[in-house]
Amino acid sequence: MHKFITLLALLPFMVLANENSLTCYVVGVSDGDTLSCFDAENRKTEKIRLRGIDAPEAKQPFGQRSKQSLSSLAHDQAATVKWSKRDRWGRIIGAVWVEPVDCHGCGHTLDVGRAQLSVGMAWWFRRYANEQPDEERQQYKFEEREAKARRVGLWQEMKPVPPWEWRKR
Repeated sequence: MHKFITLLALLPFMVLANENSLTCYVVGVSDGDTLSCFDAENRKTEKIRLRGIDAPEAKQPFGQRSKQSLSSLAHDQAATVKWSKRDRWGRIIGAVWVEPVDCHGCGHTLDVGRAQLSVGMAWWFRRYANEQPDEERQQYKFEEREAKARRVGLWQEMKPVPPWEWRKR
């Protein structure tokens, strides 16, 4: 029994240790937390759902602004995707890294999910926080807290409705 409990405790770390890396080119943005990336090596386009965030739905306040924000960060950019799972629709769930627009030659150093949080265009998706590496989880938590404190993006609203509640309605 003790070995089983130890195995369960280590499972999240084992999954993250087996993280895959995909190099691709961002060819489309569906909304503030989903994009399409062309994988030239395998000659296919993959849907990528950004790990750790949930952005407003299209008809929700800030839905279109969130999509525009992600587009300005990632569309028409080479990207590196760090991932370890797919969702039930076959989308890759991962962190997407691109070169910052203002830092040519820096490489893929901008985490677009974290950037979306920092400008108030998404919520940190606590429900799936255990699927994030610890450092990423702490950074995302911090960025959401700072965006709230600065009242930027969707945090300008008195009581912004999280997308998981919006979808239930």
